[in-house]
Amino acid sequence: MDASEKSESFYLRLKNELANSTIWPSKYLYKFIIPSEIEKIKQIEKIFDNTGAVIESKQSSNGKYTSLSITVHLKNPDAVIEKYKEVGKVEGVISL
Repeated sequence: MDASEKSESFYLRLKNELANSTIWPSKYLYKFIIPSEIEKIKQIEKIFDNTGAVIESKQSSNGKYTSLSITVHLKNPDAVIEKYKEVGKVEGVISL
């Protein structure tokens, strides 16, 4: 199984869990850890532009990493997965 097959398997499982555990539309909380580089933070903020997302950031004690907590109101599990895939294109991002 290659990385894209694992990824699709993960997203399919996530979609099923979200569909069965949440009444949609609903708020969803994303958590990411990224290197503390302004350009990367801005890339992620741009992905959530015009969505009404509330973005909170906190830098690690050594300043090397930044955690982002993003709460946004989405219409369905597909919208959640779409944002994960967009953010996944930013180099160095860890999705929690």
